[in-house]
Amino acid sequence: MNWADCSAVQRDTQRLSGVWLFRGTRVPLAALFDNLQDDVSLTECVDLFTGVTIEQARLALEHAARSAAGSTDGARIT
Repeated sequence: MNWADCSAVQRDTQRLSGVWLFRGTRVPLAALFDNLQDDVSLTECVDLFTGVTIEQARLALEHAARSAAGSTDGARIT
C-alpha cells in the first residue's frame, strides 16, 4: 500500500522513527486501525486523537479500501 498517495498522512524520518502519521500531528496512522479493530467507532477515534480530523480519518480509510481493492477510484467512506 502506498501511503504517499494519501493527503491525510505524512512520513518524516525525524519524527516517531518515520512511521506514517496523520498530517500535522504526532498520531500514528496505525492507531486508527488498531482502535477500529478493537471496535472503537470512527467518531470515538477522532475524539481520542488530538489534531486528527474526521476528514483525515475518512481519507485514510478510503485510501486503504481502494488499495485493498486494487483500485484508485470509487471507495468513499460516508
